[in-house]
Amino acid sequence: MTETPKPKPSTAEPKTTSDKPVLPGPGLGAGARLRNYFLTGLVVAGPLAITAWLTWSFVTWVDALVRPLVPVQYRPETYLPWVIPGSGLIIAFVALTMLGFLTANLVGRTLVEFGERLLDRMPLVRSLYKGLKQVFETLFSETGSSFRKVGLVEFPSPGMWSLVFLSVSPGQQVSDRLPPEEHVSAFMPCTPNPTTGFFFYVPRSKLIELDMTVEAAAKLVMSAGMIQPNGNDGQKKLAALAAAAQTVQAAQAAQAGGSGTADPAPAGTAEKATATAG
Repeated sequence: MTETPKPKPSTAEPKTTSDKPVLPGPGLGAGARLRNYFLTGLVVAGPLAITAWLTWSFVTWVDALVRPLVPVQYRPETYLPWVIPGSGLIIAFVALTMLGFLTANLVGRTLVEFGERLLDRMPLVRSLYKGLKQVFETLFSETGSSFRKVGLVEFPSPGMWSLVFLSVSPGQQVSDRLPPEEHVSAFMPCTPNPTTGFFFYVPRSKLIELDMTVEAAAKLVMSAGMIQPNGNDGQKKLAALAAAAQTVQAAQAAQAGGSGTADPAPAGTAEKATATAG
């Protein structure tokens, strides 16, 4: 009898019933899903709740200031069974608009000038009024000298750069005492409260002007860098800005080594680095 040859064991891997990749294990657990759902809801509802609370607080604050000044017979709640929120805000808006309209006329302007002359005769009130008037004119005037540009200065140590808000050139009394070079007023805000910071005069050749709005820079400061300008391109732009800052620093170091004195880098170098960053 001839023996039937036994089949050799196959070394090939067993075929699967499908060519699709096998997914690794089950999905997230119930606890992880609940946590993700909660965080997602918090991200959606948090800004809405804070915005609504701030708006309501502002409206009620204005109502509390304006309502005592309005006679009782002219208040809406006198004829309605409930208090209308925002009525004081509407009255304040109408009153300020009428005040601005009257001030623009000759009679209103004359009355304002007469009131300012009276305030000029009061020692303490005069200084306070003039200072507040200049601040309000600067902030709310379209032709004022409020912050219009954003820049970078090398602070607090070499190789580290900070955002600054740029306004105007210094006055004659300050510029006469500064070195013979063009300077600009700069305000460096603090994180996370941009209303506090440092004010100083910096040479224009020592700063890098950025193609960034003041609002975007304020968000960047308040969020400690988490909210980048231009969405997803923020990291690339900041990397380009850092490269531009290094270029200006290298140019300044080269000039200092060549001349023996730490002369400022030419303005063209900073402008070229800014164009590269943009």
